[in-house]
Amino acid sequence: MEKFSLKGKRTLITGGSRGIGFGYAKAFAECGSHLVLVARTEDTLNKAKSELDSFGREVHTYVFDMNQVEEIEAFYSKVVEDTGGIDILVNNAGGTRRGPAETISHEDWAFVINLNLTSVFKMSQAFAKERIRSGKKGKIINTASLMSDLVRKDNSPYAASKGGVRQLTKALAIDWAPHNINVNAVGPGYFKTELTKALWEDEAFDSWVTGRTPMGRWGTPEDLGHAAVFLASPAADFITGHILYVDGGFISCF
Repeated sequence: MEKFSLKGKRTLITGGSRGIGFGYAKAFAECGSHLVLVARTEDTLNKAKSELDSFGREVHTYVFDMNQVEEIEAFYSKVVEDTGGIDILVNNAGGTRRGPAETISHEDWAFVINLNLTSVFKMSQAFAKERIRSGKKGKIINTASLMSDLVRKDNSPYAASKGGVRQLTKALAIDWAPHNINVNAVGPGYFKTELTKALWEDEAFDSWVTGRTPMGRWGTPEDLGHAAVFLASPAADFITGHILYVDGGFISCF
């Protein structure tokens, strides 16, 4: 079981204070990792930290908006200085702006692309530079989506950004494999979180999701967190450039 242990590692999770990100945090803490959580609001970070303290790990929190892409490199340098270094990076922060493609404004397009894709590149780049400079291994796990491969109407910015995450994951994996930096992604299906509450409380939409998903249910953050732990662990040292869909079979069902 040591191959699945993250004991002594330090994991940074963006968007880590709630929902899927908090699911990642709990799973990583269970498996021994210290945590660095990044989110936009101090209140949610404090709540997350108070719940995670019971695992007995170090938990550092930072209020930072990942849409401030020009400031990411300086921010990451401060995190490294404060903590002594990051072993595992989980790029999870994200958002969307919905509507028919012809109605999407430039501002909404830029918001989604910056948050979901450009910030992933900038954080990964900052992480890789530090790992390469120090001669240390590293693991990067990105949050992709079913819409990295499939699309639904009125989601063009999100679909473009998550398709980009899929390809970026593969590109970075190739570039950084010689430096022992693994880059993979998890692709969530439909998950029950507070952010998707309006969807799973909608009877018609809930029925569509459960009917369309072969396993007949929505996912939980725990389902995703343990998949990410596997990719971050020594058990996955020879896996890179892979997108692991955690979707109850959704993407395989036509």
